Amino acid sequence: MPLARIDIGVQASAETVAAIGDVVYDAMINVANVPEHDKFQIIHRHAPDELVYPPAGYLGLTYTPNIVFIQITWVAGRTVAVKKAFFRAVADGIHAKTGLRKDDIWISLIDVKREDWSFGHGDMQYEPKE
Repeated sequence: MPLARIDIGVQASAETVAAIGDVVYDAMINVANVPEHDKFQIIHRHAPDELVYPPAGYLGLTYTPNIVFIQITWVAGRTVAVKKAFFRAVADGIHAKTGLRKDDIWISLIDVKREDWSFGHGDMQYEPKE
């Protein structure tokens, strides 16, 4: 039940945007054990002045105007090893499919409870059983 928010520069092609979305979804299924068909993504293109990053770099990484911000909200409970493998699969996959630099793939995970989701109809589909 993840929600992926992908923020990318307006210069990115439709093919690049689609490839990034596909890589994120594939990593969710193959690494993070997300159910098939659970693909919810919000992709927003930004003008150059709307993607802000440190020009001098951070933690030994350098960034370019091709930076891609990926924020995943998903159910808590995955191990550190799974999260590390997810980060690697996304960065490697995006680089392989688009040629974007791995330094420019910035990812953040937000862990939430199962009951924090409504997939529609105003219902809590994963209501805790008491």
